[in-house]
Amino acid sequence: MKLKLGLPKGSLQEPTFALFQRAGFTFRISARSYQPVVDDPELEPVLLRPQEIPFYVEKGVLDAGLTGHDWVTDCGVDVRELCELRYSKLTSNPIRVVLAVHQDSPIQSVHDLQGLSVATEYVRLTDRYLDQHGVQARVEFSWGACEVKVPDLVDAIVVNTETGSSLKAHNLRIVETLLTSTTRLVVNHAAWADPDKREKLESMQILLEGAINASRRVGLKMNLPRANQDEILGLLPALKNPTISPLADPAWVAAEVILMDTEVRDLIPALKRAGATGLVEYPLNKVIF
Repeated sequence: MKLKLGLPKGSLQEPTFALFQRAGFTFRISARSYQPVVDDPELEPVLLRPQEIPFYVEKGVLDAGLTGHDWVTDCGVDVRELCELRYSKLTSNPIRVVLAVHQDSPIQSVHDLQGLSVATEYVRLTDRYLDQHGVQARVEFSWGACEVKVPDLVDAIVVNTETGSSLKAHNLRIVETLLTSTTRLVVNHAAWADPDKREKLESMQILLEGAINASRRVGLKMNLPRANQDEILGLLPALKNPTISPLADPAWVAAEVILMDTEVRDLIPALKRAGATGLVEYPLNKVIF
């Protein structure tokens, strides 16, 4: 069994390889080839632009792939979105696909685009959005850098943004949001119906999600005086249930807990002041819920 897997090239390539590394799959690029190789004989990886991956997954050229929900929607394909993967600075927060215009533009809604021009990479998505609102406008494909085209070349643009800082830097404002998107693991229906490929994909999902969960968490070990155990453990965030183990000295116990990495900065000094000793913070590789 070979599972043909599409991986995004470009800015997401290295974060994607790093995620799979944490999940237990080692990808590398051969010196004589632009295609990756992997240490799992059941995987056949292919590097493609994320915009193309949904098409090839639907057609069966690929069994599965990592791409944005925005590109799945733009392509209008019939694929199964198996899970959401937020694993890099570019994908940890959702992006928005927005309609934007120059600050001085009179355009206040999509209905004001009647008879005007729009530049975008999301041609199909934009066409459908305009149709839904009964608006006829000229939509032209842009390879990128849409921000510089407004207002001299086009009246409006449809682009993706996370913070909106690039739009503000170009003196643009957001008129409407077409959709919100994150990276997804998608699969075609034929591959999902294949028992072997489905099992492989389900296993991959568990490992990838476990690696993402671990990237935001740390483990914390400590020794506690039994007499103050409840008081010290009361400092832990709500719903955190540590593992308690006896020590050779009956007056002490060992405690171990998994926490969000943002919680330990203030917690460790507080635990120390309350009487905990031997505090050890350690990184995690996978956390499976």
